[in-house]
Amino acid sequence: MSKVLYEKDGRIARITLNRPDVMNAIDMDIPHELAACVAKANSDEGVHVIVLGGNGPAFCAGYDLMAYAETEGSNPGVQEMPWDPMKDYAFMKQNTDLFMSLWRSYRPVIAKVHGHAVAGGSDIALCSDLIVMAEDAHIGYMPVRVWGCPTTAMWVYRLGAERAKRMLLTGDKIDGNEAERIGLIHKAVPSEHLDAEVERLAERMAGIPVNQLMMQKLMINQAIESMGLHQTQMIATLFDGITRHSPEGMNFKQRAEDVSWKQAVRERDQGTFDWTANRSMNAPL
Repeated sequence: MSKVLYEKDGRIARITLNRPDVMNAIDMDIPHELAACVAKANSDEGVHVIVLGGNGPAFCAGYDLMAYAETEGSNPGVQEMPWDPMKDYAFMKQNTDLFMSLWRSYRPVIAKVHGHAVAGGSDIALCSDLIVMAEDAHIGYMPVRVWGCPTTAMWVYRLGAERAKRMLLTGDKIDGNEAERIGLIHKAVPSEHLDAEVERLAERMAGIPVNQLMMQKLMINQAIESMGLHQTQMIATLFDGITRHSPEGMNFKQRAEDVSWKQAVRERDQGTFDWTANRSMNAPL
């Protein structure tokens, strides 16, 4: 079964992340299948706009930590020590570039976010052109607390320095209303109105000639790219690898192996674990 679905509906291409049993967690296949679907939409002269969504209870819950953190031993995201930073960079930069197929797409992309768009799932959403969220949905990059740096670096370009620091120096999640208030997304609506709101926006954009849509998107994107997007993503992707192979990052991986990734994530987000010492902050000295 495809992990990313593609459907053409008149002038709208619908791309849907399709691992609903794990909240569309990112595995080795999803970045490639996502980029292939974007390429398919761009090769069709009849497609004017792309709507990107997720099956099941969430848009995307980030990377599949069952595979990358909890499973014992090394994997493409965690090497044995001493690690090769360029090997890690090549792997993660490929994923970043595949997510960025949404940014480079000649057809504008509307991300329809319900449930969660967190960690790597927020990278995917933020590479889109416009984001419409359910008010009760959440977005954030919690791995900045340990074991991650957002490789697409889109937070700073969407929010500016101060608000990006507020998000990335806390690892907090925010709901759709807050995301709209600070300018991270286009709009937040009640969850029961999410589909209708996205359809209205997509239909409005679909009435514009493809070449006009393409020109406006290219013009706006180049302004962002001239601010050093490529260089920032290079640094962010290198830092992401470092976070996973730092002493704290390796302790997080070991903790996930020992007690499950869900427990390790809970301790990370609650701030109840000393990743330097690899012990609970509530444990006796």
